[in-house]
Amino acid sequence: MKLAERYGDRPVEEFGALFQRILQNGINDHFRRSKVRNLWTTLLSAFSPDSEEDGVDPLETLGAESDVAAFKAPHLQEEQRQTLSVIEEEIAKLPPRQREAFLMRYWEEMDIAETAAAMGCTEGSVKTHCSRATHTLAAALRARGIEP
Repeated sequence: MKLAERYGDRPVEEFGALFQRILQNGINDHFRRSKVRNLWTTLLSAFSPDSEEDGVDPLETLGAESDVAAFKAPHLQEEQRQTLSVIEEEIAKLPPRQREAFLMRYWEEMDIAETAAAMGCTEGSVKTHCSRATHTLAAALRARGIEP
């Protein structure tokens, strides 16, 4: 679709190279997004109770007060509450644009285009803000002794 939308006016001879580049960039973007999402899922799931359900959001799990496992072990419930509090504090310390991009992308699960439109910036800016935010948060959480 990108080839047809953006390069339809180009000579047919260029289509092969353009398609290859578009495909490679799409693959790279997919794996980059997966890497960042996996970092946060891994980090946050280390603090959530074990769940055999697929697709459980670790952020929702951390904030859930009705979790049965947490009632069985009050110290775990308190540890989770403290961890969530630390994560929220560190997110609040981010620069406004980084915080906005991070929350839209990873908490609201908006895609890059939706986030860029909501923030009134380019998709590249969203990627930059998210990357900086995740690196800053990871370093801040490690400094506070929180490791997955």
